[in-house]
Amino acid sequence: MPHKVVKAAPSTAAKRTRTSTNAPSKKRKLATGKAGPGKGKQRAYERISIPLPDLPNDEDAETVSDQDVQFFTENLATGGFLESLDQNAIARSKKETSRLHDLSKPPRVRPNTDDLPSLYSPDEGVDSGDDSGSLITDVESGDDLNDPPSSFDLEVNSDVEQPYERIPRMGPAETESGIVPRLPIKLPDGRVVKTAGRVLPQAESESEDEAGPSSPHPHAVEDVSTGARFGRPAVASVIGTSSRQARIQMAKEQIAGICQDILADPESSLGLLRRLHTFALAQIASSQTQTAIPNDPFIRRLAMVSQLAVFKDVIPGYRVRSLTEAERAEKVSQMVARTREWEQGLVSVYQSYLRSLEAELKGKTEFAELALKSMCTLLTEATNFNFRTNLINAIVMRLSKRSWDKSSDLCLRTLITVFREDHTGVPSLEIVRLLNRMVKERKFSVHPNALSCLLHLRLKSELGGIRASETKADRDGSSKVNRESRSKMDRKRAKGKKVEKPHLSKKAVKALKEKKEIEGQMQEAEAEVDREEKANMHTETLKLLFVLYFRILKASNWSPLLPAALQGLSRYAHMVNIDFFKDLMQVLKDLIIQLPDSDGRHVEDSKYLYGDPIIRHKLLCIVTAFELLSGQGEALNIDLRDFVNHLYALIIPISLEPDVESVCHSAESSAVTQHSTADLLFRALMLVFPVRSSILSSPVRTAAFAKRILVASLSFPAATTLRALEFVRGLLVNEPKLQALLTTEDRTADGIYRPELDDPQLSNPFGTSFWELAHLAETHWDNRVKDSACQLARFNAT
Repeated sequence: MPHKVVKAAPSTAAKRTRTSTNAPSKKRKLATGKAGPGKGKQRAYERISIPLPDLPNDEDAETVSDQDVQFFTENLATGGFLESLDQNAIARSKKETSRLHDLSKPPRVRPNTDDLPSLYSPDEGVDSGDDSGSLITDVESGDDLNDPPSSFDLEVNSDVEQPYERIPRMGPAETESGIVPRLPIKLPDGRVVKTAGRVLPQAESESEDEAGPSSPHPHAVEDVSTGARFGRPAVASVIGTSSRQARIQMAKEQIAGICQDILADPESSLGLLRRLHTFALAQIASSQTQTAIPNDPFIRRLAMVSQLAVFKDVIPGYRVRSLTEAERAEKVSQMVARTREWEQGLVSVYQSYLRSLEAELKGKTEFAELALKSMCTLLTEATNFNFRTNLINAIVMRLSKRSWDKSSDLCLRTLITVFREDHTGVPSLEIVRLLNRMVKERKFSVHPNALSCLLHLRLKSELGGIRASETKADRDGSSKVNRESRSKMDRKRAKGKKVEKPHLSKKAVKALKEKKEIEGQMQEAEAEVDREEKANMHTETLKLLFVLYFRILKASNWSPLLPAALQGLSRYAHMVNIDFFKDLMQVLKDLIIQLPDSDGRHVEDSKYLYGDPIIRHKLLCIVTAFELLSGQGEALNIDLRDFVNHLYALIIPISLEPDVESVCHSAESSAVTQHSTADLLFRALMLVFPVRSSILSSPVRTAAFAKRILVASLSFPAATTLRALEFVRGLLVNEPKLQALLTTEDRTADGIYRPELDDPQLSNPFGTSFWELAHLAETHWDNRVKDSACQLARFNAT
């Protein structure tokens, strides 16, 4: 079979032969370039030195001509530097040269030009250190747009003439002679005549040399709050005016203008607020002189009052909190950024103002009274703003004295105003907590009027069914309120049973969470106080209040705060937990029996002291005991016979008091409502014999009290006698058996009347008659008493 021969095209074979013989393929080049790091050829820039190329030895190389040799021979000295060249340095690579240069480079020391704070340092008005007597920093001071420029800005961007530019330039001859030449002058005839040079004083030249660039004087920088800003002269120039009349007039005009501009646009007036605060400082630094200028007292007082008026108008009705790092980093609109800057700046200036007031108050300077009035005004006008706790602390500490003056009365009226206008319960809780702590630290050595403000708490109107004690606070009937409207799960939870939570899907949980967030935002936008949170605040306040009162009652010594504690307990008696009634009754009974001696220790005595404070204390204990049992205590079977006997025994000593109708001598405050001894007596009698009560007292006790009241009315003043006759008329209406004592006819009675006994059950009042009515109707000097006694003597129930 013949073979078939296939011949290739000659052109293709020729191409392949040419390619394979003349140059290597691309694959070989790539393979050669990817050799390992240790085996490949080292690059030139990676070497330490590059050797100099040797002269070529080929025949075509050019040889040195005779002319060149002759030139180098003639100029051998000029080309001698070639022999000293370092071949190694010339052959050194660029990388090695840079490395050696960095090693020999000296370290750069940053010059310390001045001691000024950095650009982003906090304001000078906020102290960073901890001061126990100072106000607590509520917000972090941020960057201030009105901060003075730094030294760097003055050196670069300032057009102020520097000291070295004012130094006269002198030539060599002038420097030696010390004479500065003047320009020549031309006479009228055309001749040019040289003038005598000006002799430079040696002291002036030395001072000018010292003031050269080597030691330049630092340029004084005027702060925005003290310099000539806003079209007004600098504060230091106003304070430094020699004439006092002109100084005060200039300060008045500038302070009035500043206040007007601030009220016109508060959010753009942070610099004006700082400038207004500068006028209230004791000393003001001047930019021209390094010493501080003392301020005029009248200008300081004017600035303090002006600041108070401005803050009352511009302070918002909410608390400004400090911004978090995330809030500072986020991008906000221009309006929000401006509002934040205004709020933070306002808090900073307000804090500086409070610091100055606190310093004046602690230093007891001539502005202490003004500072206290300003603090009281700010507490009542800006109760919900920042630093409320600091204002309360300063006012409460002012009440910790044993004496009482006008400033104490002012602080007391301020706290009463805050209690009455408190709608959230938070300020009241803070005040009660601080008062409790103050009384405990002072060991009850406080004026009694300091606790009278607690009678104005809004607890009776806010807490209807709350029962609080020293250890717990419970809601009365909490298991019965709205039981019918509760669901089954609420009933189980009320009984203490475990209630399984309903299963919710992820979508339902997410929707519930979003709904709660929306409700919280809506409540915050409406600015409404949560009722539950408000009730919790008042409950905590009530608990602290009873802790304070119980601590005073349990004190080992007879405390002057006892009347205030008894008044408070009688006012909030319906809120005391019923579990503590028996213990309270025993403590009150012990207080009536035990009397203080001259050393302040308790002693027991059967005879009653006739001093007005002792009688008032006993009456307050009796009133408090009956107030505790007038409401929920009626369900308890507690015998109050001892309190009734003590009240019966106090009637005759009270009638012998000359000031029975006057208030207590310690009532030095117009804000404290004091009751006279007669008021306390008839208050206790009305509690013992209530007008509308289903429980009637025994006829013997009623008759005994009526007889003793009529005996005491012979010594009472006219007003008190009228009240006594009206009280006896009420007893006659409630108890018809007492009408038998109005007649003097003979009747059968067991025994005789025993007026000396202090037990109404043993005095046998039906063995006598109301003969005092006839005596009052005939001999009393007041016609009103005569008429009332005659009507009561002819009393007829029909």
